Amino acid sequence: MSEIKTVEIKGAPLANQIKAEISLQVATLVEKGIQPCMAVVIAQADPSALSYLKSKQKTAAALGIKLDVVNLNPDITQKEAESIVANLSANPAVHGILLELPLPKSLDETGLLSQIIPVKDVDGLTPTNLGLVSAGRETEAILAATPQACIELVETQINFSGKRVALVGRGKTVGRPLVHMLINRNATLTVCHSLTQNLAEVLANCEVVIVAVGKPSLINSGHVKPSQIIIDAGINMVNNSMVGDVDANSVRGQVTALSPVPGGVGPVTSAIVFRNLLKAIRLQQEGR
Repeated sequence: MSEIKTVEIKGAPLANQIKAEISLQVATLVEKGIQPCMAVVIAQADPSALSYLKSKQKTAAALGIKLDVVNLNPDITQKEAESIVANLSANPAVHGILLELPLPKSLDETGLLSQIIPVKDVDGLTPTNLGLVSAGRETEAILAATPQACIELVETQINFSGKRVALVGRGKTVGRPLVHMLINRNATLTVCHSLTQNLAEVLANCEVVIVAVGKPSLINSGHVKPSQIIIDAGINMVNNSMVGDVDANSVRGQVTALSPVPGGVGPVTSAIVFRNLLKAIRLQQEGR
């Protein structure tokens, strides 16, 4: 396959645009006496989780958003943790709640998410929000942040309507929400996973490939075509470096466009979480 010029779809320009819009909306809310506040619930001292938290704190400060960090003790019980999240949901001064994932094995993610009322679910992962999306009622829902980021990065290049799209990965935080969001945008969708046979053959006729598996170098030059746009939503640590699910060195020069890891989906996801907070405030004001 001869090399072509691959467009690098960096997340920073889109993230900065989103944050500029957020800043204006936050200023308007503050003028009305509303201080946007998001609570981040974190349950482990994992270095990557702490790094993400520091990044959120920095972004929140720049946007004029109050960010409260709720640290769960390592020995906390499920019942105690659920009580803390339920109290945050009931607190009118807290407009959004973000549960940092993954959780320690001692805590049940489903149980904690169930304590977040849908209009405060800034990560869009509660059953109500996922259900609204699957029903095509996105305006009433808070959409999962990473799937939104994947979609909006593609939309900097093309419109989804009528396009053949392959989604590699069916996880509950990225893949599954993306299925319905892509259908809502009239994409012709193929979903691939660990049991898909002849993956390269399945991907061959697709114009967009979105990868969200959590397996480094899953996709390489043998899987791609020159006309394709590749969005890499994978996050993996290899030799203390962050890499995606796509072997970027192998694929670069072989596809039309590629989002890098780091620097692609991540910055946009981080910005969208705060945009989701503003939607949460609007939905709460509407009495949803």
